[in-house]
Amino acid sequence: MIKHLSIAAIALALSAPVFAEKEFENHNNMMDHGDGHLMDMTGGMVMGQNTDILPGGCDRIAATKEITVHAGHKYAEKFPGRMFAFDVQEYQFEPCTKLTVNFVNDDNVRHQWMMHGLPKYLYPKGMFHLEVTGPGKISGTLIFPPGDKTYLVHCDIAQHMEKGMKGQLKIGKGDGDLPSIPGVTAYVIQDDYSDSIPDESITDTVVEEITKMKKKVTGNDSFFSGLTVIGLAIGLIIAPLLARKFKDMTAGEVITYILDLVKQAVDIIVKLVSWLISLVKK
Repeated sequence: MIKHLSIAAIALALSAPVFAEKEFENHNNMMDHGDGHLMDMTGGMVMGQNTDILPGGCDRIAATKEITVHAGHKYAEKFPGRMFAFDVQEYQFEPCTKLTVNFVNDDNVRHQWMMHGLPKYLYPKGMFHLEVTGPGKISGTLIFPPGDKTYLVHCDIAQHMEKGMKGQLKIGKGDGDLPSIPGVTAYVIQDDYSDSIPDESITDTVVEEITKMKKKVTGNDSFFSGLTVIGLAIGLIIAPLLARKFKDMTAGEVITYILDLVKQAVDIIVKLVSWLISLVKK
């Protein structure tokens, strides 16, 4: 027994580095793949780098700027319902500015800082892209085109932007604000953390609805048999639950779900009938 425990302890000790968090890495030894595309073998990438070519309409570099952008879960804490965020959600620079971005990833996952809508004659992919896997830092440079425009900056990893990792960068005066920028502009779809069930109990709601229906039918109390009342009560109780269940479902998904429920109900009825038949035969 002691021998087995010793072997297990040695194996765990040898495997400890596998579970260790990745150390902070400064990605400053990048391989140049041409067209402003640089990357290394440890999760660092720069796309769309431009350090010296002036965009059309820029006679000179108007200003040389440098910023440090942090990305991580902790920056989303001030935005209810968000999971990831940048430390800054809005930037503004002069047209024809040369900007160096130092992108710092503070999480143990992959994050990006991407800027879309750049002129493709100069930026082949129409974007400037920084990426770091795990804790680390990477830097890249670009030169902004002339004109007043608002650009989206975000993380393109699945669901990271939807979870809050986005911002806007204005050149000159910009050309308006983008929606759903955390802490800057209103969300297109507002978060709702309230209980969808009203304050009054479901039982009270059922009684109230049945009373209203009774008032509409005069002189025919027998219409509301016990079975009818039970059916109405069940319907009114289940309706809110089904509404929440079907929320965001397509029509096809709703039909498939209902058919599956019907099939389950039929299976239960068949089993019940078979059980009753077996009792009669006994």
